[in-house]
Amino acid sequence: MPRSEPPLRIGILGGTFDPPHVGHAAAARAVLEQLALDRLLLVVANDPWQKSGERQIAPAEDRLALTEALAAEVPGTETSRIEIDRGGPSYSVDTVEAVLAENRARSDGPPVEIFLVVGADLLPELGTWHRAEDLKRLVTVVVVSRPAREGTAGRPPAPPGWRVVRVDGPQVAVSSSEVRERLAAGRSVAGLVPEGVIRCIGRRGLYAVP
Repeated sequence: MPRSEPPLRIGILGGTFDPPHVGHAAAARAVLEQLALDRLLLVVANDPWQKSGERQIAPAEDRLALTEALAAEVPGTETSRIEIDRGGPSYSVDTVEAVLAENRARSDGPPVEIFLVVGADLLPELGTWHRAEDLKRLVTVVVVSRPAREGTAGRPPAPPGWRVVRVDGPQVAVSSSEVRERLAAGRSVAGLVPEGVIRCIGRRGLYAVP
C-alpha cells in the first residue's frame, strides 16, 4: 500500500505592501509559528481592486522590492510576483488557483492545503470578494488579530460556510498609511518599518513629497 504524504501547507499573505511594515512581519511570524506552514508566500498585488482609484499607489515593482526586503528579515517567507506577472486586477481566487495549479504540475508532489491570511477587519467582507464561492471551497482563511479600533468588535464573525482559523499575533498598532504620512512629512519610521525596508525606500526615493 503506498504511503500517503501529509499535505503541503502553503500560506498566502497578500497585500498592497505600500509599504510593508512591522505589522506585516509580526503577522507572518505568528502564522508560520502557529500553523506550522511549509511555505508562506508574500503576494504583492498588481492592481489592488479594493483600493484602485482611492489614492496613488507606488509602482508594483517598487512594492515588490520592498517586500523582498521584508522577506529577507522574516525566515520562512518568500516573495511572490504571481499577481504582478498576471497583470490586471488582483483577485485572491485567481492567485489561489495558480498556486494550486503550479503544485499539481509536480505529479510526484504531495497534496496541497492553502491558508489565506487576512486581517480581522476584512473577515465580514469575504462574501463580497471576487468569485467568493470558489474561494470558500479552496482555502482555509487565517484571521490575524489586529489592534482593536474604537467602536469595533475585537473578533467579528466569519460569513457562513468559510473554514476559519484564528492566529493571535502581537498587537502592532501601525498601518501603511501612517508610514506614508510620516515619510512624506520627513519624520522617522524607525521601529515601524524593518531596517531593510527603510533602506530600500531610501534607495528608490519613495513616499517623499516631490
